[in-house]
This record gives sequence, structure tokens and C-alpha cells, in this order.
Amino acid sequence: MTHRTLSSDDVDDIVARVREELARRRISRQRLADDARISVSTLEKVLSGRRTFTLATLVRLEDALGMSLRPSRINAASRPHDRPSIAPDELGNYARAQIGWLEGAYLTLIPSFGERSAIFAYRTDIHWDDTQTCLTFREAERVDGAFTQHGVVAMPNQTGHIYLVTNRHGQQRLAILSRPASQGAMHGILATLLSGRGSQLTPVAAPIVLAPLDPATKCSFGRIAQGQHDYARYRSLLRRTLDDAFAVMMPV
Repeated sequence: MTHRTLSSDDVDDIVARVREELARRRISRQRLADDARISVSTLEKVLSGRRTFTLATLVRLEDALGMSLRPSRINAASRPHDRPSIAPDELGNYARAQIGWLEGAYLTLIPSFGERSAIFAYRTDIHWDDTQTCLTFREAERVDGAFTQHGVVAMPNQTGHIYLVTNRHGQQRLAILSRPASQGAMHGILATLLSGRGSQLTPVAAPIVLAPLDPATKCSFGRIAQGQHDYARYRSLLRRTLDDAFAVMMPV
């Protein structure tokens, strides 16, 4: 896709959307370039209009942001016109029009697996993906960038819970979350693998919280230890997961 299929207005719209997402998600251009596997120089040039969007650059930016950037008329030409905005059966058959409230950026909290009593904080973005016709999620602001996850969102009517599912070549990670409680926070359990010595991996389960990010409120990301700014607030949110029985750790 080049300037032959994108008008100047299309390009202006795409640039505006990218800039809006950078501001809304509070990520740097360098971070977006790294996630999209392009150089920051290329990103700067396309955002300033000094270089046109190639198909490769556009697709990589869409993948990094977890959303479609192309104008609806171009997207419509690349998919069947009767394709419904309904997630597949294995994800719960939810309609896009019914789950708009779930889209957005979330402060994500889990116990630190490397430091006792510390809390690991990062961001999770949830958006609709037109290509997969479902909600997708992507993590960001992780200090351990190599473990950044992205995947699909399942939301079956039967349980009323929300599932963040990662499947990479058969290797699974699963977060099971409640519907939003007070102030929009979703509490649940994360099931994943704990990296040990060498190549050792051990199954582990931990409480997890996703709380809507308020652009007006500055949040701390990374490993937050006792005494640091935001620690008390984060610990209170995380403790509520078990104290209010949003999730239960069964005794042996």
C-alpha cells in the first residue's frame, strides 16, 4: 500500500491516530518504533510527512498498537463486506457494539516473582481488531520487555468472566478476570510460567488486577517495593482480589 491507495487525507488521518495513541497510552516514539520493529527515524519521517507509508510500515504499526489504522473504505476492500463485527465462537460470540466499554488502557498489577512483597506494575491495552474480529490485548511499560505478552480476549456469557489468552506456538498464558467492580477495576488470577535457574520453568498462579488508567493521574510502572510511591495503593488493589473473594487460592 503506497500513496496510490492512500490519499493525503488518509495519511493525515493515520498520522493523527498514531499521535493520539502515543499521547493516550503515554508511550514514546522510540518505544512504538521498537514494538513495531522499525527504526525511530522511519517513524519520525512518516509522522512528519517526509516519507510515505509503505504496507510493511503500516502493518507493523497496526500490529504494535493492536488496532487498525487504515481508513474504513480500504479495510472494507480487503475483507468480505458481510463480515460481522462478532467474535468467533471460541471467544464467546460477543459483538463489538456490546463491548466498547472494555476498550482502553489499564494499569496492571501482579505480585513480583523476583522480590518478596514487591508489586510488578505495567500497562495493558485492550482494543478491537478488525482482522481477527475480536478484542485483543497488548502489554507495555514492562521493565522485563522480553516477557511482554499480547493475545486475544474471550468473554463467554456463561461465566460472565473475561479471559486474556496468550497462545504462542502452543505455549499458553491465561488471566481470568471478573467483570469491572467499583472504579472499573477487574480482579482475577494469572496462570503462567515462572522462570527459574537456567532453562527451568515452573507453573505459577497469582492474583492480578487491571484498573483503568486515568490520563490525568501519574502511575508508577516497574517493580514497586514497599515504601515507594504508589505502593500502598497498589497493594490495596491487589489484596482486594483475595480479600473480597474475586479469586480463591485453594489450600492443600
